[in-house]
Amino acid sequence: MSIEKIKNFFLVTPEVSTGESLILLTARVIFGFLFMSHGIAKWIMFKDITEAFYDPIGIGSTLSFWLVLFAEIVCSFGFILGALFRLSLIPMIFSMCVAVFIIHGGDPLNVVEPALMYLTIFALMFFSGPGEFSIDSIIRRMR
Repeated sequence: MSIEKIKNFFLVTPEVSTGESLILLTARVIFGFLFMSHGIAKWIMFKDITEAFYDPIGIGSTLSFWLVLFAEIVCSFGFILGALFRLSLIPMIFSMCVAVFIIHGGDPLNVVEPALMYLTIFALMFFSGPGEFSIDSIIRRMR
């Protein structure tokens, strides 16, 4: 696979109808703000959480905490705006994979369900693209 194909996959959004774009925009805004609210809650409780945060992949609890904050706040913002959309989704999908399969791996479904729902939505959105009402689409039209 060439660098140009990879670049196009991550940075070029396919054209979709206005109706589909409105649905994608609505999903981005709703799920982006919901996901971001988890990061904001963690940020508010920063001192209480940092040292006791999970270290599911062995990189240390502080670094794990910062990476989750990055996924839940910074990447959610990119997701909402549709800016570097697919690149923004990679940390979000990764953090939900860790939550579903490592942190809550043996837990009952009602405990795993929120992370599993986010993972499903983010994976579907990764392949659908952000739609026409996004910064990535504006950049595509300017090229």
